[in-house]
Amino acid sequence: METMITAKPTTWAEVNEQGDLVIPRDMVEQFGLMPGARVRMESDTNHVRLHRPVTHLAKVYIEPTIYCNLDCRTCIRNVWDEKLGLMTEANFARILAGIQSVSPRPSVFFGGLGEPLFHKRTIEWIAQAKTAGAQVEMITNATLLDEEKARQIIEAGLDILWVSIDGATPDSYTDVRLGAQLPRVIENVMTFRRLRSGGHYAKPEIGIAFVAMKRNIADLPEVINIAKRLGARHFKVSNVLPYTDELRDEMLYTRVLSDLAYMPAPGIPRISLPKMEFNDQTMGPLFKAMSSGFNVNLAGNNLGGANDVCNFIESGSISVGWDGSVAPCLPMLHTHAHHFKNRQHLVKRHILGNIAEHNLLDLWLEPEYVQYRERVHSFAFAPCTFCGGCELLDANEEDCLGNVFPSCGGCLWAQGVIQCP
Repeated sequence: METMITAKPTTWAEVNEQGDLVIPRDMVEQFGLMPGARVRMESDTNHVRLHRPVTHLAKVYIEPTIYCNLDCRTCIRNVWDEKLGLMTEANFARILAGIQSVSPRPSVFFGGLGEPLFHKRTIEWIAQAKTAGAQVEMITNATLLDEEKARQIIEAGLDILWVSIDGATPDSYTDVRLGAQLPRVIENVMTFRRLRSGGHYAKPEIGIAFVAMKRNIADLPEVINIAKRLGARHFKVSNVLPYTDELRDEMLYTRVLSDLAYMPAPGIPRISLPKMEFNDQTMGPLFKAMSSGFNVNLAGNNLGGANDVCNFIESGSISVGWDGSVAPCLPMLHTHAHHFKNRQHLVKRHILGNIAEHNLLDLWLEPEYVQYRERVHSFAFAPCTFCGGCELLDANEEDCLGNVFPSCGGCLWAQGVIQCP
C-alpha cells in the first residue's frame, strides 16, 4: 500500500504599516482571538508562541453518569463513597444551550468517571451536539458496544470513539478490567469499524487509551498492534493514578517527578540530543544521557515542556458532572485522594456552580474564574512535584507560596504524568 505524503500547509501572518501583527481570519476565529482578548506570549531562540485566550471556551467535557458495568482495578470506586447518578435531560438541555451560545462551537467530549453507554440517552445527546455544530468524542470500555449501538453512534455523527484497552491478552486485560473480556471488546470494535462508511478517512475515527502500570507495561507494544488492526488513528498512554496502596506500587513515574531531565529551571545545565535509532545499541547510552542531571532537549523539544502546564486550561475546556456541577477540570469534579510520593494528596472538588442554576457561558466568564485561569496559565504554584512535599501537600487547599484553594502544585495532569483524551 502506498503512503501518500503531502506538503505541510504553511500559514502566514503579516505585520501591517502600524506595526501590528495581523493573523489570518480563520485562525482568529479558531482560537478566539477576538478584539479585547488578552493573549499570553512566550518566546525562545527561534519562536514566538501565542496561547489561547483564557476567555475562549473551546471544549466541554460532559459526564453522563458515574455508573459503570465493570469493576476495574484502577477505578476510583475502590476507595470512593459518593452518590451515583445519571445526568438529567434538563441538565443536558442547559449544557446544549450553552454550547449553542458560543461561536465557533466548542467541541464536546462524553466521558468522566462512568461508562457513557450506561446512560440510555448518551447516543441521542451525541446527535444533538452534532446538530448544534460541535465536534464530538466519546470514551468507552466497549463492552456495551453491540451492533445496534454501533449503528446508532455512527448515525449520530460521532467524530472520534475512544476505547480503553489496558492489556494485550485476555488474562492481562481481565487482570485490570475485572468483568470484561478482551476478545468481546475487540470483536465489538471490529464490528464498529466495519459498519462505518469506507474510505481513507472513515468516521467516526477510532482512538485507543492505555493506562500504563508495572503489571501491564510489557503489553504496550502488542496493544499498539491491536490498535493498528482496529484501524485506530489515535493512541494515548497515561500513567495510573494511584488511589490505593496496590496502585502506588504500580507507578512508573516515581523518579520522573523530581528528575532534572524534566525540569527546565534556570541554572540547570542543558543537553541537546538528536533523533537517532532507538535500539539495543543506543538505549543504554541514551538512558544515561537523559539521567545525567542535565535538562534534556530532544530534537528541538524540551522534555521539561510538559511541566507546569494545565492542558485543561490550555485547551479552553470546562467540565460538567452528571449532577450538573461545573468544574475547571475533570480531576476537580469529584473529591478524591491519591498517593503522591510519600504522602496522600486529597483533591477537593472545586465547583463553579450548577448548570441547572447558571448559564454555562456566564460561569465560564465569571471574573474570579477568569483570574483563576490566568493564574493557572502562568502556573505560579508551589513546586510540589519537585520538592517532595510538606503537610500542605496533604490537600489542594493552600500551598507554601500563599496560593489558596484550589492550589494546583500537586496536580499530576499538570506535570504530563496523567493524560486524558
